[in-house]
Amino acid sequence: MGWKEAAEPVLTRMPTVRRPEGHVPFKRKLTWTAGILVLYFFLTNIALLGLQAEGATDLFGEFRAVLAGEFGSLLQVGIGPIVTASIVMQLLGGANLLGLDTDDPRDQVLYQGLQKLLVIVMTVLTALPMVFAGGFLPAQQSLTLGGFTFDSTQVQVLMFLQIFAGGVLILYMDEVVSKWGVGSGIGLFIIAGVSQRLVTGLVQPTEGGFFYDWYRIIFGEVEVGSLVAGDGLNTLLLNEGHFIALLTTILIFAIVVYAESVRVEIPLSHARVKGARGRFPVKLIYASVLPMILVRAVQANVQFMGQILNRTWGGGMPAVLGQYNAQGEPVSGFFYYTAPIYSPADWMWWTGQVAQETWMVLIRISIDVTFMVVGGAIFAIFWVETTNMGPEATAQQIQNSGMQIPGFRQNVGVIEKVMERYIPQVTVIGGALVGLLAVWANMLGTIGNVTGTGLLLAVSITYKLYEEIAEEQMMEMHPMMRQMFGSED
Repeated sequence: MGWKEAAEPVLTRMPTVRRPEGHVPFKRKLTWTAGILVLYFFLTNIALLGLQAEGATDLFGEFRAVLAGEFGSLLQVGIGPIVTASIVMQLLGGANLLGLDTDDPRDQVLYQGLQKLLVIVMTVLTALPMVFAGGFLPAQQSLTLGGFTFDSTQVQVLMFLQIFAGGVLILYMDEVVSKWGVGSGIGLFIIAGVSQRLVTGLVQPTEGGFFYDWYRIIFGEVEVGSLVAGDGLNTLLLNEGHFIALLTTILIFAIVVYAESVRVEIPLSHARVKGARGRFPVKLIYASVLPMILVRAVQANVQFMGQILNRTWGGGMPAVLGQYNAQGEPVSGFFYYTAPIYSPADWMWWTGQVAQETWMVLIRISIDVTFMVVGGAIFAIFWVETTNMGPEATAQQIQNSGMQIPGFRQNVGVIEKVMERYIPQVTVIGGALVGLLAVWANMLGTIGNVTGTGLLLAVSITYKLYEEIAEEQMMEMHPMMRQMFGSED
């Protein structure tokens, strides 16, 4: 008996969100999407019961814009377990170790069930060390609820159960949006988190807010010295002035919108309906920027492991692995060199804010750039193949819709060969470009410290969401188009 037969009773019984029967009206999709968004914000504002905020450490602090969620809340783990499970599934599927045919309805159910089971396992594996190892989320010594008093160990168990419940909730919230709403839940949560940080970084009435800090500069509350002095330039461009961060934020918006519009359009014509023509666009960012979540998740998990090892060894970790400062940041060794560049303060050694030697900083930058560019290209290929966007799947979709490429025989093999001229090359170039953009944006900083990757994801996902909403409205106005696009009636 194979693993599929053994696991089928468990995987087929995994709770699932029922798919809609027939077409879901656009207004209802918007209602579901808005409802899940409100629920997301509500859950991020529910603090973990029993958490002692003093001394707590956010293991995913620098990755919050990508992994969503909120530190110290019910959604402590964010979309991290979903992303990690997706990476595992993509690697297993890419190596053909699962033996599942996603065109077979039975195997589809097994695949989805296995992915959900993995998300639950990853939620447990992520929450356990946060609560029970190293004091990342210190528990109160005692807690009284409804006349019952919990000791510190029981409070830890209670915190773990809350985090686990939040991880399961966000899994099914994502599924609700994917089946009943517009876009995907993962994308929606990233947009929500980044937008919140971006707006806060602009208008918060305390130090760190863009408008507030410029108010202090203009009215002389911040000493910037001479404009030609190094300290003065640092203040205006990097620190209180945020000028480079503002410029980077604007440029990322412009570059992503432009890159989304760059495409190769392959002409199509209907085999049986005379005069019916169309185009299949192969965009420069063909795989979208979502594979960047997978790349950053790998880095986040590496740093997560480093934090756990550092706490386990009590700061006495072997030098080759790395040493950490009082703030819990790696300052040397493997975990320093593999840590992403988060802000200008991590690499601008001439400002005096970087404690490491110049050569160490340059090695870290080189590793970060290489990992993001190569990783972006590799995960873009995985993404295209596992989401049925590859040449073979695309050719089959075009064939099934009754379309053909003018001047070529109406044959799926012929269409696939034409697609192979464009899709693989564009996928690699687009994935590498997005990785390079993410590192560049991180190095220069952004408003609200949302990180370059977070901003990149938010802008691209918002652009695609806009396109999807426009397509939904068009199909709502012209029901016949639903059949052409293969939507359910």
